Amino acid sequence: MQATHELPRLTPQEYFEWEAQQDLRYEYFDGQVFAMTGGSLPHADIALNVASALRQPLLLRCKVRNSDAKVGITEKGPFVYPDVSVTCDDRDRTAQQFSRYPCLIIEVLSPSTEAYDRGGKFALYRRLDSLLEYVLVGSETKSVDLFRRSKSGEWTFIPYTEGDDIELMSVGLTISVNLIYEDVLILQPENSANALPNDNDSE
Repeated sequence: MQATHELPRLTPQEYFEWEAQQDLRYEYFDGQVFAMTGGSLPHADIALNVASALRQPLLLRCKVRNSDAKVGITEKGPFVYPDVSVTCDDRDRTAQQFSRYPCLIIEVLSPSTEAYDRGGKFALYRRLDSLLEYVLVGSETKSVDLFRRSKSGEWTFIPYTEGDDIELMSVGLTISVNLIYEDVLILQPENSANALPNDNDSE
């Protein structure tokens, strides 16, 4: 994210009105707006796979929303964009600007956002009383980290890897890690150079 310093501090309503006129998406923190950067193609493919796997089975009881949908930590912000969010609260079904009561949030990690997704953004999400599970999906390795809130409010960590089934208790579904990465090309670090043109190829 990159702060847009040339703007004065905005109220939440001014932010909504201003962002509606922009080509990019912006997150909102304490009056300041921060531009959202684009992700890689594997990042986009993984997010689409996750949203698709959740949408049909939850269609009648929950709303599955993609990265164009904001989540409000409070009614006055911060306002952030998860890669995928799921809300089963009727109040969110009629919402027009942002969800307030998600029970499940999924973020697809990238090198530029991983520290934020694991740290500051997760800290924000933990302020949502409705949130029961937070899932981090790797875009450079086939790995999934699930954080689940217990009835006492403590968070437990459950790691998954290729071939595992992920139990999403917040929505009563199980999805496979293999489905999340279906038709997604992830290059191993030692093979990454092979994806770039080589000056000797034309010789």
